[in-house]
Order: sequence, then C-alpha cells, then structure tokens
Amino acid sequence: MHLLLVEDDPTISRFLLRGLREENHVVDLAEDADAAEQFVSGTEYDAILLDVMLPGNADGFTLCRRFREAGIDTPVLMLTARDGIGDRVHGLDIGADDYLTKPFAFDELLARIRALTRRGRSRHQSATLTCGPLEMNLEGHTVTALGEPLHLSATEYRLLEFLMRRVETIVSRTQLADHVWGNDYDPFSNVADVYVGYLRRKLTAAGVPGTLIQTIRGLGYMLKIPSN
Repeated sequence: MHLLLVEDDPTISRFLLRGLREENHVVDLAEDADAAEQFVSGTEYDAILLDVMLPGNADGFTLCRRFREAGIDTPVLMLTARDGIGDRVHGLDIGADDYLTKPFAFDELLARIRALTRRGRSRHQSATLTCGPLEMNLEGHTVTALGEPLHLSATEYRLLEFLMRRVETIVSRTQLADHVWGNDYDPFSNVADVYVGYLRRKLTAAGVPGTLIQTIRGLGYMLKIPSN
C-alpha cells in the first residue's frame, strides 16, 4: 500500500518509516501540514497516518478537516499522545476514521491500517484479495496461483497488490509508480513496464496466463478477471 505519514518527531518517524517499509509499504513522510497538503494534492494514498500535534499554524485536526472539506476520502488514522475522550471524539467528528494513542504497539498499528483500508474499499471486506486463480493474503504477504505459492519480490508483490485492489480498472503507469516506488520513481524510466514483464513471466511459469495483466495501449494496465 502507499501510505502518507504526517509526523514531525524524527525519532517516531524514523521508527515508523523503517517498520512500515519492512512490511512492503511505500511511505511518504510529511513533517508539517503544508507538506502534507502538497503530497495529498498530487498523490492518491491508501491511508494517511496523521499526528495531531504538528508545527506551524495547522494541527492534525485542522488538516483532517481540510482534507474532508476538499472531498478527499482517504482513510485517516490519527496518532497522538492526547488520550482524552474529548480529543478522540473531536477527531472522529471532524472526519478521522480511527484514533490510536501513543505509545502503541507496532502490530496494532498494522492491524488498524489493514482494517481502515478494508473499510475504505467496499470490494475488499477481508484480508484476502482474489482474481481468478490468484489469491493474495494481505496479512501474511503471501500469494498463491492455482493454489500453489507464488514467490514474488517485494516490488512485484506491491505491484500485484495494487492491480488486485483495482481489478477490471485501468491503472496508469504514473499510478503504478506512485504506489509501488513512491518518490524514488524516475518519470522517464521504464521500470514499471519492466516489472510488469517480470510479473507476467512468473504468472506464466505458475500456469497462469500472463495476459491476465493486460496492456491498454496509451493508458496503462488492467488486471482482468478470467472469463472461465
């Protein structure tokens, strides 16, 4: 998944960035409200992890309200050391989807992210994505093809997850780049096409037609549900 972390404390942000990236997530870091708004204006995220206490003239509550007023419906998980009931109620009332009090266990953070993204997309109400002979377990980060394990690199897994979350939907190379490589992607590179090729070859070797991932000329790619 592609996540936005809005956190100004470098100790906390380093810890979360390392842990989330080890879980195969692509994570962008914004250290204040202005940077967060710039990220959100140009990128589609699967979830936003938003600290309440931010430097400058906008805190997390204000930022969350701005997102909702702008029509941005990305799931938002508030992170804060303020554990009063009034703060939690306020956060939920202004549009946050969940509220996690610091300090928290990293495993709980991961579980809440999974729950948020399932609720945010009505098609996915479980921890498993399926498309024909493919099945992806989001908690275990495993994939099977025709019931047999499909061994993917971390990048290949993120690419397939993005396509499986958007089955029968055309995704552009820019969208793939944002969600699989984040800000490290060179817009003049053909790396997205290269990794689609890698993934197709692994599917073919596993007995699944590589044409399951269709090239839509001039537009991008689409993961197609098999007709039989």
